[in-house]
Amino acid sequence: MREVAMLIVQEGNSPKTQWPLSSETSIIGRESTCEIQIDERQISRQHAEITKTNDGYMLRDLGSKNGTFLNGEAVSAEPQLIRNGDEIGIALCAKLTFVEDDATAPPILKHVGPSIKMDLLAKRVWVIDKELTPPLSPAQYTLLELLYKNAGNIISRDQVIATVWPDESAEGISEQAIDALARRLRERIAEVDLENKYVETVRGHGFRLNLVAKTS
Repeated sequence: MREVAMLIVQEGNSPKTQWPLSSETSIIGRESTCEIQIDERQISRQHAEITKTNDGYMLRDLGSKNGTFLNGEAVSAEPQLIRNGDEIGIALCAKLTFVEDDATAPPILKHVGPSIKMDLLAKRVWVIDKELTPPLSPAQYTLLELLYKNAGNIISRDQVIATVWPDESAEGISEQAIDALARRLRERIAEVDLENKYVETVRGHGFRLNLVAKTS
């Protein structure tokens, strides 16, 4: 079966790390109705467009205020062909990598996959095939399990509270407590792998686990 082309989010505040280009035309922008949403103030509501044609996928700017870039070069309203591994810059605050239909993996991502493995019954965790010892604290493990089961998707702070502190009211758990827990989990993972960014804070949304490791 032919794989669908996609954009991989390298930088930028986005609710997904991977956006499949499943429509003939995909709009990149700040609006939630866009096929590829990036929630950054510098990005226009409808910023750029990718269209699937007989010649391949074409990128064009939609009259954005802060510009669209292909491998560092400004893109105009005139469509430009994009190829596997090309970097698309959106207003210089977001970077996306284009992966063609037939490509098996993004060429600039390090796939060690999955980089984190969990034994949910034994409550054991491995990072790049090395087990975390001593084990994670109950709260750290619960947070990681929540993220692991929803890898690649954003988990809201309310979801974190409901899962990690089910007997507490949301008002009783501070933002600082949630951030401290995420920071401690990152520190434990970094004991094995300091290079890659697994537990990501998505500003204004929550947290996301990247099983395809991204360098910080």
